[in-house]
Parts: sequence; structure tokens; C-alpha cells
Amino acid sequence: MASDSRGTPPGPPPGVRILVIGGGYVGMYTALRLQRKLKQRLKSGEAEIVVVTPEPYMTYQPFLPEAAAGSISPRHVVVPLRRVLAQCTIVIGEAQRIDHAKRTATVTTLATGEDGTGALEIPYDEIVIAPGSVSRTLPIPGLADHGIGFKTIEEAIGLRNHVIEQMDIASATRDPAIRDAALTFVFVGGGYAGVEALAELEDMARYTSRYYHNIKAEDLKWILVEASDRILPEVGDAMGMYAVRELRGRNIDVRLGTRLDSCEDRVAVLSDGSRFPTRTLVWTAGVKPAPILAATDLPLTERGRLRCTAQLAVEGAEHAWAAGDAAAVPDLTAGEPGKETAPNAQHAVRQAKVLAENILAAISGEPLEDYRHSYAGSVASLGLHKGVAHVYGRKLKGYPAWLMHRTYHLSRVPTFNRKARVLAEWTLAGLFKREIVSLGSLEHPRAEFELAAGGRHTGNDGPPKQNG
Repeated sequence: MASDSRGTPPGPPPGVRILVIGGGYVGMYTALRLQRKLKQRLKSGEAEIVVVTPEPYMTYQPFLPEAAAGSISPRHVVVPLRRVLAQCTIVIGEAQRIDHAKRTATVTTLATGEDGTGALEIPYDEIVIAPGSVSRTLPIPGLADHGIGFKTIEEAIGLRNHVIEQMDIASATRDPAIRDAALTFVFVGGGYAGVEALAELEDMARYTSRYYHNIKAEDLKWILVEASDRILPEVGDAMGMYAVRELRGRNIDVRLGTRLDSCEDRVAVLSDGSRFPTRTLVWTAGVKPAPILAATDLPLTERGRLRCTAQLAVEGAEHAWAAGDAAAVPDLTAGEPGKETAPNAQHAVRQAKVLAENILAAISGEPLEDYRHSYAGSVASLGLHKGVAHVYGRKLKGYPAWLMHRTYHLSRVPTFNRKARVLAEWTLAGLFKREIVSLGSLEHPRAEFELAAGGRHTGNDGPPKQNG
């Protein structure tokens, strides 16, 4: 990537350069609002917005479970940043270090290792730090070797392919032990990601089993492991217990107050002494701040998040801003002092709006606005036509909660283009049968050609799959 003396692609020297680290909820929505408000200044070169993100798209994570289950096409769960942020400079790369004292960020790009020029040093006038979070793992034996995450669209697609592939293995094997392990699916973590992913995939696999001559729905074993005494704490105790009853009513083994002790040799060992041979272990037990936060000279909390004011400015650091998972923002609507806003999409989208307005106010020398939002409640899907919700004090379950879940997230997914496509897919899904195709060869797209060319497939799962 060609660069000018400031370390970014060539262009007119901006009067104000706003650097946005991260292309998720906060990063995209903040840049989008700044782009609208600074339209004329961006055109004239008086301002520049640079977005540094490892992926060229924003993922709408609440739709990952439906993407994994095949209810929504994966490409409709992501928003292409170059199209939405057409007046911003998009740099596909990873921020490695932020030196706010010098107002520079060190960024590695896809070309860093190719052209030998080293990392980019991007100076800035204002910085928005919103890199999101990464999976929080524990030093559990075998987890790194056999665990599957569920935070990205790639993981969602991979998990769908994997589940159907295990059913193919179980249908073809003559070894009862391999069949049992292939049809055992263990999910660790009873939050949104774990419960919704398990519920949607169980729904999909139960439907898919009717197309196998030797697999029945009751042959599949689904296990949810949660260390605390409840699941989905955001929807309240009553709805959380209803969710447990609903899942158990579908023959899903929900184990509360239980931890995963080991998963070596593809055997999940739980703290209650249970042992489950399994070829599928999905880890959704929480998140932690992105590593870049530790590589800054900005103040952090004990949990590693940026210490922020109610105006979404980093404490004690002028011209530095943060929101979302990376920021510890005081909750001004809470009755107790010291409470922080929850790191969820509901706050992130609203914080991005206030954050963008406060950056503009700071540039213009105007007073800043406090972020204040009372938590509206939560909705969660438990599979097709099933859900729980606790919104503005009202509790819903079953079909009404599922419908509210879809309606809410359809209203929240960015751009009219994505809303229309998702709605169209839901409509078609109601008219036609589910897709049960696994495209396992996506993980190793060159495998078949390597073998045909006389080479050797170096992937970890043997020969290329012929899934149709």
C-alpha cells in the first residue's frame, strides 16, 4: 500500500485527522455519523477519517446463531465498510501500539510482510479506540486444540459445516464409539452466544436428521455447561429459568453450577465428574478486552478496559475517546455509584452517536454531552418460533418473544440493504424447506486442486470433502 509522509495512503493534507481503531458497532457507527456531519470538510480535505480494522466488514453478531443454522445467508450478516464509509480511508490491518503522547498509532497491514517496508505509523489529531473484545479463554487442558469459538462469521459458518459433517461421520462409521462422539455436542457458556447458538443449531440438526436413514433426532446429544446457577442473566431470573425448562424439554442437558475441567483427547470432563467423548466443543464463556488496549499509554481499569468519563473521553487524556467493549463508561442511570454500562450492542450503538457528537463538539470548542441510557431489557432466541424477552419490565416467552427478537434485530441491523435482504430470506424460509448443505471444503479450498496437481493436502482433516 502506497503511503505519504504521514504513513497513510496519499491524499490532500487534512486539517483534522480522526483515527478510528476498530470497525465494529462503535467504530462503524461513529465513523458513519462523523462522515455525515463532516461531509463538506471531507470533500475539501479539511478533515480526514481513517478507520483501521482487521476485516473489511462489520459483523452484526446477534445474527451469528441464525447464520450458523442457515436461516440467514452469512453475507447478509456483515456490512461492507468501504461501501458504507465511502468518504473514509479504510485501512485493513491491526493496530499494534498506540502512543498517545506522540499521537501516533502503529499499524500492520496485509502488505506489511510482503513489501518489507514495516508497519505504518499513522499520526492523528483525535483517536477513537473501539477494537471490541476477544474470546476469554481459561488454561483448560485440550481447549486450544479442540475448542471452537463463536464470535466471528467465519466461526459461525465453520460450526455449521462441522455439525453437519459430524452427522455424516456418524451415519457412515461402523464404530459405535466414534458415532457417539460425533453426535455429542458440548457448549460451554450460558450467555447469549452459547444459548442462542446451541438452540439454533439443535433446531437445525434435529430437522437435518430426518434426511439420514440411520440417525434419529433423539440420537443427538446436546449439553450446555454453565459455571453459575443460571443462564441468560440479562432476561431476569424468571425468564432464565423458563429458558432452562424449554431447553431441557427438548432433551438438551443443561448443567448449571458446572465447569469444564478438561477436553483432552476429545473427551469433555466436567467438574461434576461427568465425561463425554465429543468431537464438538464450542467455547462461549465470556470475552475480554482486545490486546491493543494493553499496548497503549492510556489508563486502564483492573479488568483491562479503558477508563472513561461519562462524555466517552478517556480519563486524563485529551483527544482520546472510547466506547463499547473496550471502554469502562459510568452508568449515570444506575442507582449505585461506580456502576458501569454493560458491554453490549444496545449501549454500543447509542454510545457511538454521543461519541461522534462529542468529537465534533470538542473540535469546535463546544460543551460535551453525557452518555445516559437506561437499560431497556433483553431478548433471546431459543430456536425457530421460540424465545424469551424481558423488555421495559414486561416478560414474554415462546412465539411472541421470538417475534420480538426478530423485529428488534431487524430494526438494528445496519443499512436498508441488509434489512431488506434479511427480511426476504426470512420470508423465503417460511415458504421453503431448510437448507441442509455443508460446504466443509471452504476451510481448505485448494485441497482438491493440490491433490489433482500431484501435491499433498496439508490441511488437518484429511482429504477434501465432497459435500454437495
